Amino acid sequence: MKDFSFITNSHPSYIESIYKDYLDNPENVDADLKKFFEGFDYAVSNFSENGASQTAEYAAPGIGTEKLLKEFNVYQLIEGYRTKGHLVSDTNPIRPRKNRHANLDLSYYNLSDSDLDTQFVAGKLIGLKNATLKAIVEKLKRVYTSSVGAEFHSIYDEEQRAFIIEAMEEKMSREFDIPTRRRILDKTNQAVIFEKFLHTKYIGQKRFSLEGGEALIPALNGVVFDAAEDGVKEIVIGMAHRGRLNVLANTLGKTYEQIFSEFEGIVPPEGAQGSGDVKYHLGFRSDYVTANNKKINLQLMANPSHLEVVGPVTLGFARGKSNTNYNTDFSQVVPILIHGDAAQAGQGIIYEVAQMSGLAGYNVGGAIHITVNNQIGFTTDYDDARSSFYCTSVADITKSPVFHVNGDHIESVVKVAQIAFAYRQKFKKDVFIDILCYRRHGHNEGDEPKFTQPKLYALIDNHPNPREVYVDYLLKNGDHEAKELAKEMEQKFWADLQERLDEVKQKPLAYQLQEPEKKWRGMRFAKEEDFLHSPETGVDEALLRELTGKIFTYPENFNPLRKIKKLLEDKMKLYESEQKFDWGTAELLAYASILHEGKDVRISGEDVKRGTFAHRHAVLYDEETNEQYNRLDRLKEGQGKLRIFNSLLSEYGVLAYEYGYSTSNPEILTIWEAQYGDFANGAQMVIDEYVASAEEKWGTMSGLVMLLPHGYEGAGPDHSSARPERFLQGCAELNNVVVNITTAANFFHALRRQLAWTFRKPLIVMSPKANLRHPGSYSHISELTSGSFKEVIDDATVNNPEQIKKVLLCSGKIYFELMDKKLKDSRNDVALVRLEQLYPLPENQLIELKNKYTNAIWFWTQEEPLNMGAATYLQTNFKAFPYGIISRNAAAATATGYAKVHRQEQQDIIETAFSI
Repeated sequence: MKDFSFITNSHPSYIESIYKDYLDNPENVDADLKKFFEGFDYAVSNFSENGASQTAEYAAPGIGTEKLLKEFNVYQLIEGYRTKGHLVSDTNPIRPRKNRHANLDLSYYNLSDSDLDTQFVAGKLIGLKNATLKAIVEKLKRVYTSSVGAEFHSIYDEEQRAFIIEAMEEKMSREFDIPTRRRILDKTNQAVIFEKFLHTKYIGQKRFSLEGGEALIPALNGVVFDAAEDGVKEIVIGMAHRGRLNVLANTLGKTYEQIFSEFEGIVPPEGAQGSGDVKYHLGFRSDYVTANNKKINLQLMANPSHLEVVGPVTLGFARGKSNTNYNTDFSQVVPILIHGDAAQAGQGIIYEVAQMSGLAGYNVGGAIHITVNNQIGFTTDYDDARSSFYCTSVADITKSPVFHVNGDHIESVVKVAQIAFAYRQKFKKDVFIDILCYRRHGHNEGDEPKFTQPKLYALIDNHPNPREVYVDYLLKNGDHEAKELAKEMEQKFWADLQERLDEVKQKPLAYQLQEPEKKWRGMRFAKEEDFLHSPETGVDEALLRELTGKIFTYPENFNPLRKIKKLLEDKMKLYESEQKFDWGTAELLAYASILHEGKDVRISGEDVKRGTFAHRHAVLYDEETNEQYNRLDRLKEGQGKLRIFNSLLSEYGVLAYEYGYSTSNPEILTIWEAQYGDFANGAQMVIDEYVASAEEKWGTMSGLVMLLPHGYEGAGPDHSSARPERFLQGCAELNNVVVNITTAANFFHALRRQLAWTFRKPLIVMSPKANLRHPGSYSHISELTSGSFKEVIDDATVNNPEQIKKVLLCSGKIYFELMDKKLKDSRNDVALVRLEQLYPLPENQLIELKNKYTNAIWFWTQEEPLNMGAATYLQTNFKAFPYGIISRNAAAATATGYAKVHRQEQQDIIETAFSI
């Protein structure tokens, strides 16, 4: 409904004129006004077509209109409660609400106590036809200002608004049956006693307890139960550490024995890989069977301590699941993101994820956001944690509803969770649940919260736990068995936990692997010998020629831009005349060959359809219709799908999303391209916590490819370096592959190698910019039809190795400048060796070349400053033989901003390389 205060503040004659218009032709008035008038039977029965009164009651001029005006006032009161009731709702279990100036007094709507006994037809809007104002107000308070505050003022869609209004005014008032209440009590009991047990048995150990917010467990159970009934196949959950152990145990069914073993610090048996992680970061999956014997797959994503970073990872994983398992039917996979209030308000990734939610490349059909609102962040009170009224204010961005609910009112929490699930399934949009609760202990169990919040924690110390509150509620509402039943549940559950702690085996929930999970299970962990030589990745020549023809063909009625048409013609001419492919064509052929094998490719990033440097053009645009044509869509029947999306201007959120997607299926090539390599700086958290270390911490493999344009071309400090030194510093234990490639063929093989390996590793590519079009990077078709990725490329211009007095070992773009100098000066005493793969370092191949060039001294030559690039990494990790370093001087910034200085520095490097 719209705000009609402009009507209620108008002269009565104006009201009458609007009503006359409605009587003459209902379609001529505002749709919401039409609904309003249709709801008032008295108007039809007491007014003639020209608006004159037909009864003595309305005989005096204007009296009928005054009555209508009063009805409008009541209508505005109803809308006021619907819109602003959340500002005064009883949602805080431990302290009174702040005055948010809701202005819900009768006087604000030109009503008074003298109207309380008057009947108003406007009551029909909340299901109380011809009710007194007193009855109307009582219901409004009961519905909109009790334990749930519904915030949906930003939603303009009438169907969505009607859904929320119906949910609040009807569904929230429905009582649960006895079996449902028993299930809720059981889950609340498990949540509370589990924390109590751990607090007793593991005094002082960090567990980031859920105490105070135990309502989360019955809320999740409510979603899981309804989702299973609705036929949902999977729920994917992303959350930080607080309450995670409780969710693992009492929602996903992780055995108590497993959790207690982690508390005891027991290392897992055979099959353990890497460093492991603390217990409250670990992921888990299960096939959960509900009380109604319905099975649903549940998965909790592993996460680091960086709070909200797991959100986009979870959504990317959910999207991958939807694409792979359910033909992109988003109703089959429901993501749930669980937030802390301080993180939700303070972390920028929340905004990025919100902006991604409705975009074609990142939509997951809506996520259910649940905030465990402890009203504190570490030791920071909420007054210092945000400027907005609510931690959930980001919901306004996507016009999503927010249900603020008192965490002590367990049944209200469960009802809201079920409503949120129904809303998500119906509208495929985000929905937020803000569970107002508290944190009984400090940030961790060794903390003393009274150091900073003495008054708040004095209240919390004396506050009953949610289980006690719920039992009291059941007793007051006629369930006289609740107290005894709760006591029995506590005793049984406590004994059961003690039994598990005493190492009596507990049978884990059965789990049936899905097809992608079977493929992951078929992957193995890499060994050092796997990197001695790359697997064969050539493509049959006949197939390669066929694919080339198809990617350069578009429909007859399609009209690409003239400039693009010329570009494609030039690429095709290169192939036809010299049998060569440029960088962009070799890249598309790598994708085409993978798609031809029936495997999918997903690419996202800023401007990836054409490529930042206009080299890819995977998607063409009709200059007359703007229609898009995907060049890799029509290769053959049953081919894999190329999903390519220009992303929003985000690195952190998008890279996290793509990482999550890459973990959903090992047979999908997932690629994120940065507009410039240094843009990856904004996603450093994802790189450190997932790309570099997830396999070691959680055993999670990923074949994600990161394309990071890199090269010194006078572009200044910000767009020269992709910071290879940062990636190399994080390389250890075969965690990543870092390359700086110089030929189109080698890039082709690098991409195909990602899926050819029997394991998966993230691939970090220092990809070219200007050299995308350098003739030296072009490759003959024969280089693509046979062979494999070359970790090291020797100097093909050397005829007599014994003549070589100096070897310049280099990587990437600088090779071409060095080669130009060598050829120009006819320096047959210098060999240029290209290190195409920086990590894992191909040490054996380098030693072989050292033995080949027996008379030469070696220099690592780079264009980056000495403290950047690969120099420090090589000095630390490669000591097989001595070599010098040629580079720019160490610097604070990656590059100079002055073109003249850049050219001089670059020239100095080249001259130095050939002079010493």
